[in-house]
Amino acid sequence: MLRVGTDNRWSYRHAMTSPRAGETPDEAARRLSGVRGDDPGVVLHSTSWRYEPDGRVVLTYAVCPDPAPWLPAERVPALEIARGAAPATPSPERLALVNVVAHAIRHLAFLADEDPVVARTLARHPRLGRALSGPPGGAAAPEPAATGA
Repeated sequence: MLRVGTDNRWSYRHAMTSPRAGETPDEAARRLSGVRGDDPGVVLHSTSWRYEPDGRVVLTYAVCPDPAPWLPAERVPALEIARGAAPATPSPERLALVNVVAHAIRHLAFLADEDPVVARTLARHPRLGRALSGPPGGAAAPEPAATGA
């Protein structure tokens, strides 16, 4: 669950669950976050998946804005995206939760630009729009400079 403070910095709450029998991943994410399927003021969107060494596939959802902003949250120190070492090896060597959060925020920024339903929902929350569109807490961290020619 993602939120933006008055200082334009991101914070998040992390929660985990597994779908119950007969429950889709979307339904499980709504149950865990307390978001109704017909809530017009919250975006709930699957933003990534990853393979864990124990054989699990972890599906990540972003919920924005946080439906329970009064609960404690972790501050995102920097929006650092984890990257693989080469174009054909996309899995990063190390992945921290904050990297997953940064990816989710960046994904929401993309959706805010490309998906009219998400854009309308996030437009109801001006602070989120400002944070998604640029620094200091914005979603798009600068890309590394290109090397070579």
